This record gives sequence, structure tokens and C-alpha cells, in this order.
Amino acid sequence: MSTQTTTPYRPRADATHRGGAVVPPAPRNPVHPRANDRREALGVLIVENEACAAESLLLGLRRQGYAASTVATGVQALQAYRETDLVLLDLDLPDLDGLEVCRSIRASAPTPIIVVTGRDTELDRILGLQAGADDYMAKPYGFRELLARIEAVMRRVRLQQPTSQILTRGRLTIDPGTRQVLLRERPVELTRKEFDLLYLLAANSDSVISRQRVMAQVWEDHWSHSSRTIDTHVSSLRGKLGSNEWIVTVRGVGFRLGQG
Repeated sequence: MSTQTTTPYRPRADATHRGGAVVPPAPRNPVHPRANDRREALGVLIVENEACAAESLLLGLRRQGYAASTVATGVQALQAYRETDLVLLDLDLPDLDGLEVCRSIRASAPTPIIVVTGRDTELDRILGLQAGADDYMAKPYGFRELLARIEAVMRRVRLQQPTSQILTRGRLTIDPGTRQVLLRERPVELTRKEFDLLYLLAANSDSVISRQRVMAQVWEDHWSHSSRTIDTHVSSLRGKLGSNEWIVTVRGVGFRLGQG
């Protein structure tokens, strides 16, 4: 009778739980960056001061075909973000608070930002979104979920590519080409989400826009479990436009653009 010898299973080395990211092991035949043209040109800037976490995420994204790079400080992030397509931003940086970095990027460019951080309270998420983040992930998180969220954010960006039509509503001018808003010919600084919300209302100024439609077109239903997200952005918009009359709440339905 023959005796069969079995070799005990040994898990492959991977980067699981490094810096909060659960990165799966490298495939036997790694994806070459040119294997996926859709991702080849997409540059991702990782802003992370923990070297191990940054390296793990860098390798994981490059295996998936992204042109990823890393910086460790807020100052470096503000110098490098213009050369990338998307920023993964940790809020706990050694020199600047990540929220300030997020606000600075958003004030000068529409570059998508996904906050990736250990700060995990509802207030933290609200502050991150108000600072201009397009999405917010708390550590620890799954690498595949991160990939899905990157794709979702970039899909929204592509769907919201500006047209050449400049909208004028009373004393309000909205230019989707430059993403600039003028009120009485003076610029109004808005975050990406605030601009998208205002443009949606202005482009449909004869209609009441339901909360569900706002979520679907501005947030792609990602934050549908928290209606406070919409209310927070509406309140911020009203404050920046200087009047509650610019955005009218239609109880039980949604919102419409007013006359300010």
C-alpha cells in the first residue's frame, strides 16, 4: 500500500493589514501596467507618512495598472497633486493637517480626492466631505473596496465632464468649463460637491430636484444612508451665496433654485 505525502499549506506573503489596508497577495502572473489601457494613464498620488503602508499601497495599485506615486507630507502633496489624476489622502500628516491639505487642493483644482484615514467618527467624515473630499474611507479597509471606490469616483468625474454651456440665473453665473461661480461678478469658492449640486439645480431651474436624484447624480447614491450629507452641503452653499433664498427646500420632495 502506497503512502501519499502531503505538503502543508503555507499562505503566500502579502501586505494584509499594513497601515490599515488589506492588500491581497500579488497574482502569479502580475498585471502589467499596459494590460489595461483604461487604467494605464490614471495617476494616483498616495499621501501617507507611514512608509510601510505607503509602499504596500503603491505596489498594490501598480499591480493593478495604475501609475501610482507617494509623498509623505502635506507640503509635498501640495507640490505634487497637479501632476496626478486622483489623490489618496491620509489626514494624519507630520507637518500639515490633512483637512487643510484637502481644502487647499480643492480651492485651486478639481482633482478628485479620497480621504483614507484612521479617523472614523461621523464628525470626521462630515469634516472631510466639507473640506472637499469626494469620498472617505476609514482604516482598516479592504484593497478591493478601495479599487471599487477609485473607479466609482473617476466614473462620476467622467460623467460630469463640463460642457461649454454657461448658465446665468439672475445675478448668478455658473461656468462648467472652468468650474467657476460668479455672484454679482464676484467669484464664489465652492468645493467639488457644492459646485455639482448648484449646477444640477441651475441646469434644472424650472423643476424641483428630489433628494434621490441629488444623491444619484452628485453622490451616485454612495452616501444615500445619510440625508444629512445633502443638508450639510445645501447649508454651506446658502452661506457662501449669502442668502437662504438661492436654494429653496420643498418639503417632502427636494430642492429647487431660487432667486437669491
